[in-house]
Amino acid sequence: MNRGDRREPIFRDDQDRQRFLQTLAEACAKTGWQVHAYCLMPNHFHLVVETPHANLVAGMKWFLGTYTSRFNRRHQLFGHLFSGRYKALVVDGSGNGYLHAVGDYVHLNPVRAKLLMPEQPLRDYPWSSYGEYLKAPGRRVPWLRVDRLLGELGIGQDTAAGRQEFARRTEERRRRDQPGDWKAIRRGWCLGGEEFRQELLEQMSEPMGRQPYGGGERQESAEVQAQRLVAEELRRRQWSRADLAQRRKGDPEKVKIARRLRRETTMTLEWIAKQLAMGVAGYVANCLRAAQKGKKYAIVRD
Repeated sequence: MNRGDRREPIFRDDQDRQRFLQTLAEACAKTGWQVHAYCLMPNHFHLVVETPHANLVAGMKWFLGTYTSRFNRRHQLFGHLFSGRYKALVVDGSGNGYLHAVGDYVHLNPVRAKLLMPEQPLRDYPWSSYGEYLKAPGRRVPWLRVDRLLGELGIGQDTAAGRQEFARRTEERRRRDQPGDWKAIRRGWCLGGEEFRQELLEQMSEPMGRQPYGGGERQESAEVQAQRLVAEELRRRQWSRADLAQRRKGDPEKVKIARRLRRETTMTLEWIAKQLAMGVAGYVANCLRAAQKGKKYAIVRD
């Protein structure tokens, strides 16, 4: 989760909220994140995300930085939007109920904040994933994964009956909600059994190269992923690195590679400019804007 700087709003209207979710969708496409739940509140957000590629830090840097830039540009502001680094809680997702617990915590935020009247159903709050869970798969945002939370409730099928049962159980949990129920989620650094906690502590005490979450053979950094993408694009064109240096900065094929890097990775414009021999970050940004508008690349001159 993260909160607005000085607890100020991070959304001024529904267009901001839509822009936030659009940016989250882009972050998922770039990083491979699997979102299990989310909730947008007036001055903060909650996000339950699984990171198969161990790229939470790079992904959150891009996500929060990009949304901040878009928010500031729209409202003609500058400076920080969020109060600092996000808070993260590591959750045991092995099926023992902890993932379901954080899902309930996130989905019941509007109730605790009194954004809903007691008689209003939870589905009336439009800015959380709860409403998405109640939709048929074809109408749901594609980056939300629902099977894990449903599975922890014993709901094996994403059917109309299963979704109705999910709604019934969540509303029942709402009626049993007590102020002290969420202390472990609000104040802890991990949520799981003692064995899970000890496993994390052991990993944290190992050298970085041996940790499952800190590198090693199973994991790729964002830069390694991006370098592999560049190599793939060069092979496709039968280019070498020397060809990149010899071709002009605004070469249409370079722009295509840059667009893919922006779409599928979290690398900065500065990194892309250096790797593709495209000059400076501002020039790359101009090329990408021209391509986005469907203009001829010739308008971006070397």
